Amino acid sequence: MRKLILVLSLFYISCFFALSSATVIHAGLLINGESSFPSPEMSIVIEGSKIEAIETGFITPDSEDEFIDLSGYTVLPGLIDMHVHLGSEYSKNSYQERITLNAGDYAIRAVANAQKTLMAGFTTVRNLGGSDGVTISLRNAITKGIVTGPRIFSSGTTIASSGGHGDSTNSLNKSLTSDPGAAKGIINNLDDASKAVRYRYKEGSDLIKITATGGVLSNAKNSQNPQLTEQEITQIVNIADDYGFKVAAHAHGAEGIKRAVRAGVHSIEHGTLMDAEGMRLMREKGTYYVPTIIAGLWVAEKAKDPDFFPELVRPKAAEIGPQIKVTFGKAYQAGVKIAFGTDTGVSAHGKNATEFKHMVEAGMTPMKAIQSATVEASKLLGEYRSLGSLVGGKSADIIAVSGNPLEDISILEEVDFVMKAGKVYKSP
Repeated sequence: MRKLILVLSLFYISCFFALSSATVIHAGLLINGESSFPSPEMSIVIEGSKIEAIETGFITPDSEDEFIDLSGYTVLPGLIDMHVHLGSEYSKNSYQERITLNAGDYAIRAVANAQKTLMAGFTTVRNLGGSDGVTISLRNAITKGIVTGPRIFSSGTTIASSGGHGDSTNSLNKSLTSDPGAAKGIINNLDDASKAVRYRYKEGSDLIKITATGGVLSNAKNSQNPQLTEQEITQIVNIADDYGFKVAAHAHGAEGIKRAVRAGVHSIEHGTLMDAEGMRLMREKGTYYVPTIIAGLWVAEKAKDPDFFPELVRPKAAEIGPQIKVTFGKAYQAGVKIAFGTDTGVSAHGKNATEFKHMVEAGMTPMKAIQSATVEASKLLGEYRSLGSLVGGKSADIIAVSGNPLEDISILEEVDFVMKAGKVYKSP
């Protein structure tokens, strides 16, 4: 009887595999994220949520296969933005909304912004900073298929110093302020630093974000002064390592950048006033630079409007904003590792790909720019085995555009096809 059951089981298993179908995509031009050169007329075979194989030429699908004809398009891996804020988007009302909106309001906005981001071809994002667990809940809802959006890696609440960039009570009426403490990400000593990381683990974060220096959009005077000691940053990095967290450091000023790099953070965000020594340290440590050029250009433009930013913010925006693009060009030429990031939520959601144009204008090749948003970004995430390139075994995150972005990088601003984990969300 056992032999009979075994034979019948094998028969049904073989029938299942014989009847299972795949998805076959014909790609007119394939940029796989790994190679320095594109490949014409390629086929992508997808089983479920993963890429089964990449074949040379246009293979003939089986009768039961789903066929997607992208033979007239350039096909690329789904793009990865390493610095977004899905729960917000700056306007003249943003500072007032800090005390008039609730977590639910930001959550609704986050859902809409996530949809825009995915439709723009960004299948994965790193959300760096938020409050009330909004993007953590959004991440979970997207994973469960409740709402539509990119794959999210969320830092949860930013870790900052009292009164520093990231302190949500900064500049508020005294009756509305307090000492938020480590639970809210505000630290003042090494013990606080340990507690803050552990609270991020408790709230379900995927990584840690710190603000190592002042910032542009906080209602405070200085945008570049160091705001965490090197000992505090080292403590954060060491505790984060225990929990499997990578650490991203917001930093504009040169000294704060160098403290963060020496302490072992995995990426520097913005890096506006990075000097030659900072670049050297980043090369030695293998630290990634996430430039966010479009955020800098956006705040510089808005600084021209005397009614847009608070009085303390406007001169910082005018000073810092225009410098990021120049710094990026120098860092790229110096051999610093680059991962694509926009700080979208400062600028408008769904327009993330405009960053590519500025990267190329600053001296980066179109292929390197694309790789910064695919394979390099996946390495910084720690997800290289599953994301960032079109190879067998990785997630079927695939986009397509009309024309060749290696000839005109702005083509990536209009994405025609989006697939995430084998599911089509946008078609020509």
